[in-house]
Amino acid sequence: MSARTVAVVVPAHDEEALLPAALAAIGRAARHPALAATRVLTVVVADACRDRTPAVARDGGALVVDAAFRNPGRARAAGVRHALAGADAAAPVTWIATTDADSVVPHDWLAHQLARAHEGWQAVVGTVVLPSTSSLAVPHRMRYEATRPPAGTPWAHPHVHGANLGVATTAYQDVGSFPSLATGEDHALVEALERRGHRVLRTAHCPVLTSPRLQARAHGGFGDYLAAMPRPAEA
Repeated sequence: MSARTVAVVVPAHDEEALLPAALAAIGRAARHPALAATRVLTVVVADACRDRTPAVARDGGALVVDAAFRNPGRARAAGVRHALAGADAAAPVTWIATTDADSVVPHDWLAHQLARAHEGWQAVVGTVVLPSTSSLAVPHRMRYEATRPPAGTPWAHPHVHGANLGVATTAYQDVGSFPSLATGEDHALVEALERRGHRVLRTAHCPVLTSPRLQARAHGGFGDYLAAMPRPAEA
């Protein structure tokens, strides 16, 4: 498939400090030469924000959906609806990518997803990494990559992250949308895609850098996973 418009959806709850870096990274990815003929819409869903997240998002060039869900699943779904409704009829949204407000995507993130879409994949499920300066980076990688095969062998990893996910609009609409879950909405969407027989690629190429913070925005999310992870002294 050849994407004409890509929608990047970012749920955000009180993320004024980290959101600028996330939006700057999305902007760099949108300017990749492979996307020269592709329109990129970035939608930030400011979910129950008490800080300047909406203003920061607008300053960063994003479309903003103000919401009071306090629910990542509903927020992601609302962002997708807004993107689909606001797209130009002459250039419809054919690919939906999602990331998080505390994450920084690589410069070829969108180019990678669209290349895989061109190969016929209907969803791209990526991985995440922590900053190398974090004390959690090494123990996280060891635990996270426990099933990784020897170097040079593709890794069809078991992970799912809303911070690094892409899906064709037709496949997304076929399974409904992100479910209204407080956590695990990304897993549920991917499971639905696989049940319906859509081509889902699990790849470790183009990992997204994400925050090592332990105060999770979503209960049961990645922050809680990190908080519960054994520290080097405990291992």
